[in-house]
Amino acid sequence: MALSGKLIGYVEISKKGDVFHDLFRHNPHQIVAATPDKVHDCELHEGERGVVGSVICWHYTHEGKRKTSKQIIEAVNEENHMIVFKVIGGDLVEEIYKSFTIILHVEEKGNGKVATWTFEFEKPDVTTPYPTSLMDYLCDLVKDLDAHSST
Repeated sequence: MALSGKLIGYVEISKKGDVFHDLFRHNPHQIVAATPDKVHDCELHEGERGVVGSVICWHYTHEGKRKTSKQIIEAVNEENHMIVFKVIGGDLVEEIYKSFTIILHVEEKGNGKVATWTFEFEKPDVTTPYPTSLMDYLCDLVKDLDAHSST
């Protein structure tokens, strides 16, 4: 029996929401340039970069291992600075989870801004761990990008 799960992580950032949204949607090569120890490449496989239905493949290092994540952009909301990536290939869905969706949303919170990562996933069984390490990784990535863009 598969088990559904949801995990949410928040990171306070100094840059505007449209900056992070644009970075992940249209300019992932800048992520590679800013954090080459974490993200090595983002290839466009189908469609047009940042467009719903496009397929991209991230190459990254997580927990000391090189990994891939092939994703389709399922939804984009410019006004709310949100992008939804459905994982369709790579380590997450081929080795660990039955399904995995990653949502990035950047919004104003009080006097600042917050980048929110949401994972929606289906575990094959109760022994499969929650993706807390990946959440930490993506939150750290946002912190690195925020620090990089502030310099």
